[in-house]
Amino acid sequence: MKVLVINAGSSSLKYQLIDMTSEDVIAKGNCERIGIGGLITHKLADGTTIQEEADFPTHTEAFVKLVELLTTGDKAVVTDLSEIAAVGHRIVQGGKYFSESVLATDEVIDRIESISDLAPLHNPAHVQAIRACQKVFPAGTPQVVVFDTAFHQTMPPKAYMYGLPYEYYEKYQVRKYGFHGTSHRFVTARLAELIGGVEGKKVVTCHLGNGSSIAAVDNGKCVDTTMGFTPLDGLVMGTRSGAVDPSVILYIMKHENLTPDEMSNILNKQSGFLGMSGVTSDSRDLIKASEEGSERSQETIDKFRYQIRKYIGSYAAAMGGLDAVVFTGGIGENSDELRHDVCTNMEVLGIHFDDAKNVELNRHEGKISKDDSKVQVWIIPTNEELLIARDTKHIVEGMK
Repeated sequence: MKVLVINAGSSSLKYQLIDMTSEDVIAKGNCERIGIGGLITHKLADGTTIQEEADFPTHTEAFVKLVELLTTGDKAVVTDLSEIAAVGHRIVQGGKYFSESVLATDEVIDRIESISDLAPLHNPAHVQAIRACQKVFPAGTPQVVVFDTAFHQTMPPKAYMYGLPYEYYEKYQVRKYGFHGTSHRFVTARLAELIGGVEGKKVVTCHLGNGSSIAAVDNGKCVDTTMGFTPLDGLVMGTRSGAVDPSVILYIMKHENLTPDEMSNILNKQSGFLGMSGVTSDSRDLIKASEEGSERSQETIDKFRYQIRKYIGSYAAAMGGLDAVVFTGGIGENSDELRHDVCTNMEVLGIHFDDAKNVELNRHEGKISKDDSKVQVWIIPTNEELLIARDTKHIVEGMK
């Protein structure tokens, strides 16, 4: 079975075609500048890269182009679209309605669209991609939707409710939803394979990248996470502020005479690593700037790592124990320095960190705690696209 995985943004459409027999990626790429021009970058398993400018007024034209590259020319990987058994879509926000992946029926598509206010930059684009796929693929090609928020739907009210008038929860569904759930679920499942199950285990999963979140996973179920109503909450990130006293936002808006949209732009695109350091939103460049003497860059690094330690400790307290910590995401998998700074001097939680393994296994899967460590520490590379493909395969096979 071949599954096409789609991750649509407002002006982009990333994709991977995966052979589910071997779980190998056959081809992948990205359609960019949708609505403002068009560029597609298409990569094959043999290393071949094709890049072409195109005209993408909507997501439909982007789908037509990616289908052309998949099916025609001497670099075609399928002879006909009928060879693609199903399409799986990443959906950022499922609200309170979806706790698992489902088939994309008309009712489901309408529901995703109805909660676009909760993710105005993402959900409308996801719906456009699903409908574009319906136009381009043969009638009856099943589509499956996989929600970033689904894994976090097991959080109890004490974790997801805010201390606001209850009417805002009832009227506008204002609550913590959490994001990166597909990644947190993937690494939790992989940890279970590595240690013989997570039943009865208390785990903290750290997805660290340009966007970062941490989840408390008890007995395989999420019980809390750092991101909230939107992906803005929690850790300081590449350009996102993370958690901020709400009064600070009101204070700045008043003194700078800012509109809500202007303040949102500051919090989402001008803050985080970029805003604090004044240098960059990229963690690698942040480290370089620090080494060259930038005190603000070092303060930003210190804050990010301090927050990670703090959340690991608080989630251990909330769950009443800790059995494992997992690092994943671009920074989590690739920065041995960060993992060292976070995990050393954590004996109070039962972590005995192995520096040698940490360096040796950088960028690779493996345990980086000592054998006598009460709490295991792991690097587990995430693969959200594969999880989406697996869910899609499972649901489609269940239809037979």
